[in-house]
Amino acid sequence: MPTFELNLSDDVYAEFQQLADQEFVSEEQAAEDLIASGIEAYNVSVVDDEPRDEMLDGAENNMFDTAQDPGSLEDDRL
Repeated sequence: MPTFELNLSDDVYAEFQQLADQEFVSEEQAAEDLIASGIEAYNVSVVDDEPRDEMLDGAENNMFDTAQDPGSLEDDRL
């Protein structure tokens, strides 16, 4: 298995150690899993260059005609 050396700041290394102690069997496993997760996240391809808000799409499709009085004011007269 290939090995490499990595220089981390004291703060990042402390966070890594804490995470490794809490979530992983060893620091080696933590390093391998975290690096693999980072590579996977980095390689995510963008499907849509122009994301749209689904709520707005639904509102555009469900708009009603406001040109006419939907409550028919003449019906409300006594």
